[in-house]
Amino acid sequence: MNYYYYGLLVFLIYWLCVIFLDKKGVLKKYNITAHGPLLMLRTQKGQVFLDNLSIHKRFWRTFANIGIPAMLIGMAAMFLMIMFVDYSLISSFQTHTVPLPGKFNEPRNIFLIPGLNEYIPLEWGIIALIVTLVVHEFSHAILCKVEGIKVKSMGLLVALIPIGGFAEPDEEQLLGKKEEKSETQIQTEPKKLATRSERVRVLAAGVMANFVVALIAFSLFFTLLSSLSPVGDIMVTGVVAGSPAEQAGIKQNMILIGIDDTEIKNAQDLLIYTKKLEPGTNISLNLIESGVRKRFDLETVSANDTSGGVKVYSVVEKSPAQAAGIKPDMILVRIDDTEIKEVSDFISFMNTTEAGQTLRIELLSNSSLNASLLTFNILLEKYPYQNDVKKGFIGISYAPDESAIIHSIGLSIGQFPAKTYLHTLKSIPSMLISFEGWLLLFGLPIYGLSGEGFSGFSGLISNFYEPTGWAIGLGAGLFWILNTLMWIGWMNFYCGLFNCLPAVPLDGGHVFRDVMSSTLVRIFGDGEKVEKFSNSITVLFALLILMSFVFVMIAPYAAHGY
Repeated sequence: MNYYYYGLLVFLIYWLCVIFLDKKGVLKKYNITAHGPLLMLRTQKGQVFLDNLSIHKRFWRTFANIGIPAMLIGMAAMFLMIMFVDYSLISSFQTHTVPLPGKFNEPRNIFLIPGLNEYIPLEWGIIALIVTLVVHEFSHAILCKVEGIKVKSMGLLVALIPIGGFAEPDEEQLLGKKEEKSETQIQTEPKKLATRSERVRVLAAGVMANFVVALIAFSLFFTLLSSLSPVGDIMVTGVVAGSPAEQAGIKQNMILIGIDDTEIKNAQDLLIYTKKLEPGTNISLNLIESGVRKRFDLETVSANDTSGGVKVYSVVEKSPAQAAGIKPDMILVRIDDTEIKEVSDFISFMNTTEAGQTLRIELLSNSSLNASLLTFNILLEKYPYQNDVKKGFIGISYAPDESAIIHSIGLSIGQFPAKTYLHTLKSIPSMLISFEGWLLLFGLPIYGLSGEGFSGFSGLISNFYEPTGWAIGLGAGLFWILNTLMWIGWMNFYCGLFNCLPAVPLDGGHVFRDVMSSTLVRIFGDGEKVEKFSNSITVLFALLILMSFVFVMIAPYAAHGY
């Protein structure tokens, strides 16, 4: 049993305790409301703090008024994007190019729940989610105070652990919802009901606050990227057992930056240098491990050759490669009569193929000196990820741009475009003048810069970079700061856009209804018919958006089976 199942067991026990305490009335006694496993812990404290924040009424009204057009732009952009996705999926059914089921359409990846959504790392995701919810909810609360609407309570949202905060306005004042009153409640004076403009400002404030926090976080993130420098592009992806490299203490995931006094900038430099080495030559390898530079002395062995190829890092489920028996860590060296020395050879060949074509593929069983040569005959399928791509699909995934085994040293190495990757990240702000730039920013954790997703400077990718200049003193702390800023920026950006959707109960749904009512009133005059018509249209949009999400989730399974 792994940690995931332990965590699930603990969460289920917690949920059962919540159900038990709720039925016994214990939660109600302490003013706690349970919505499934989510607890709302209320308090009356903090009202004075909100009053003090809201004294600058002109500033906050201006802030919220700016948020109204921002919300409307986000509303149109998100709705059009959803409709475009639906249109693309419907068209793919007609052309038989529906993407294969995958993590992109899994329900758990639609919700921004750290640890459940596989694109959002748990530690950074929790920090970002808490900041996002607190900023959003308390912006609503401040505007309620500004507009004279009562804030009944504030508190924490807890689902085993705190996941955010909330402010609870008087919904009868804000939205016109009638609240049930007990017989002992006496209404001393009529409640003020928010006007349409006041209500829209309150609703727009949360989205505007998310956008402002996203702007600040992303600005700091892209500014701090200038304090990061790539240390090299070559990573040790494997060490051959019993080789000089293993005996010297070289380990997987180290970054190779030089041999003797020669700087190694890319895989080609390394291959050229090692081909000139005679057996028994004493050399020194300069590597970096977790930010620490190290030097390793070793002696080359007689097997002074270098074998190229493409290392298989993963195999797509239900793909031709998996059906044929290809497994990770095999080395692809030949397709038909074409020798595959590097990834560019593999890509070039596959671009000439088509679905239904049969290929003879040769692979080494592993990276050892005694690896056996295996041959597979594979029938290519239609490429599933892009409708307009005609090339065949085999189902092999590779991580580095280049890979090779240097037998004289006993290393297999891979090349990651660290310099190019960092340069592209730094270029994102200048790309925001186009729709593609915004789409790249929106999908950064999901698609990354080349389709693999970017979760921040953590894990293996952090090995390729180090702080420079004034940030040297921060050490690994710079990665922590960058990751925190990136996820706070992205989470606020995503939640702000998501809340713009014209679907009740989201903020955008209420604003959409009010804007539509205001527009129709000017045309047809005030009356109950306008309100009913606006409500009906809002519900229709909400159902349409909900059905769109469901369609995205089930379409690949409907086309390819479960």
